[in-house]
Amino acid sequence: MHLRPIVFLLLSAVIVSATGALAQDKGSVDPKPLPPLANPNDPKLGAKELFARKLLPAAMPTRVIGSYIKGCIAGAAPMPINGDTWQVMRLSRNRNWGHPDLVALLKRLSIKAHKDADWPGILVGDMGQPRGGPALSGHASHQIGLDADVWLTPMPDHRLSREEREEMSAVMMVRPDRLDVDPKVFTPGHVLVLRDAAQEPSVQRIFVNPAIKKALCREAKGDRSWLAKIRPWYGHDYHFHIRMACPPGNSECQGQPPQTGGEGCSAADLAYWFKDSVLHPPPPTTPPKPRPPMTLAQLPAACRQVLAAPDAKP
Repeated sequence: MHLRPIVFLLLSAVIVSATGALAQDKGSVDPKPLPPLANPNDPKLGAKELFARKLLPAAMPTRVIGSYIKGCIAGAAPMPINGDTWQVMRLSRNRNWGHPDLVALLKRLSIKAHKDADWPGILVGDMGQPRGGPALSGHASHQIGLDADVWLTPMPDHRLSREEREEMSAVMMVRPDRLDVDPKVFTPGHVLVLRDAAQEPSVQRIFVNPAIKKALCREAKGDRSWLAKIRPWYGHDYHFHIRMACPPGNSECQGQPPQTGGEGCSAADLAYWFKDSVLHPPPPTTPPKPRPPMTLAQLPAACRQVLAAPDAKP
């Protein structure tokens, strides 16, 4: 693995806020180590505390264990932080890890989008942690090395500095009323980039803001079969979320059934997402109780082996 560009980052863990590691949340150019755990064997301890303290992958063959929202990965690979047609953002999070097939897909997508859409390059957001598992903030999924966020902001025409990677904000693609995309920033190039991603055979779903799905349904030309993989979901107004299917031979991977229902572009398909109660949900009458964190015992048993394994060598 080519880890030399990020050796410094792997010398310290990351402190991230509990408000969600989103593209608009700034990172740190000087990440500090997480403090040692007083009792790492406490059965009530959140598994996120254990996985967040692993700075390198497990020295094991690549193995996907569990589901997107409850699992881990052995033998993860890093997404190199720089390429001719990609750059990785928010390096302080140390979340540019995934299955080697995911890394290869992102590289391939960046090249194809550059060719098809004249896209300068992609900005890669959160993938997963070195050993997957639940994160301290930001995502319920991204746990088995098969999920990645790609910013909808085109890559700038220069190599981003460390400060820019931590502080630059993604561009909002949706109008303030949330009913459609902002035509000043959402372009035909975005349609082609999303099409290229959805046409990858190993991609199972792509999550976007409902307004972006609506725009794709309106703007897509020719073969529209790829639209079936594009699914509306909450948020996702400045990035899209790629989810790969379980790689062949990974019997412990718990994927999702193939997407059905055609393009998903009918008025009935989209109606729910544009109801006022969904766009502007009323505040809860009583504050919701915090959910207890997922413990290691709630993950597949094999994730204990992944956590206990020695670090892969840089």
